[in-house]
Amino acid sequence: MIVVLDTNALFQVFGVASPLAAIREALRHGRLRLAVSTSVLLEYEEVIRRYSGSARWEDVWRFLTAIDVLHGTIHHIGPRYRFHTITGDPDDDAFADCAIAANADFIITSDHHFKALIGSGYRPQPITPEDFIWLHLAGV
Repeated sequence: MIVVLDTNALFQVFGVASPLAAIREALRHGRLRLAVSTSVLLEYEEVIRRYSGSARWEDVWRFLTAIDVLHGTIHHIGPRYRFHTITGDPDDDAFADCAIAANADFIITSDHHFKALIGSGYRPQPITPEDFIWLHLAGV
């Protein structure tokens, strides 16, 4: 299963004692494929550095690099088209573009702007981290 993590979800997944640790562990064990683009990675870096500092970003970067080396489950996507699906927040378009280009199953997010993908005709659908864990990782 291919997913894109919105920044708010990534931030929570890597939180200390996070209730969303199941997503981090699924990534760690190669049970999920994570699609990222340069724009997505730059947003991750900017937000994590701003709210948690450079050392935390380095930890997240090492984690992503390690799971890519171990499992090959990080898919670097270079979207060649902007789909303009997220009209409520243009910054979120980078995540939607990445997910569409990767043919991802889900965008894991708590951001209501991604509801624009529901019924849009594109494959990736938004799902909250909690629902994703409940529906796809419970009992795994």
